[in-house]
Amino acid sequence: MFLLDTNACIDFLNGRNELLLARIDEHFESLSVSSISVGELMVGSQRSRDPKRDAERINVFVTGVNIVDFNLACARCYGEIVRQIGVRRKSFDRLIGIQALERGLTLITRNGRDFADVPGLNVLDWTV
Repeated sequence: MFLLDTNACIDFLNGRNELLLARIDEHFESLSVSSISVGELMVGSQRSRDPKRDAERINVFVTGVNIVDFNLACARCYGEIVRQIGVRRKSFDRLIGIQALERGLTLITRNGRDFADVPGLNVLDWTV
């Protein structure tokens, strides 16, 4: 089971990497996306040249995958991990990483270094 990071979703939606596209197609039934990533995608769509079209593409995409909410178990896990590794700005990545960790999912991202300090998190880059 896999959790797509926001950058993996963006690359998929924009068709930026053939290897990523193939792997997502291969594992589509076992993919999840964080509700946090959905929020980030919707914000990004408003900054595009065609916000309506991009929001529609995002909506079609997220209806086909499991959406993982940031729940109380994730909040507790986040508190424990942050006590160990400290707080940092721009921590949406950490929230998404914690969701993957708490649910035993492998995080798919092209920015593994953003999650390197989360102990026990399994991270893969499907773009290489």
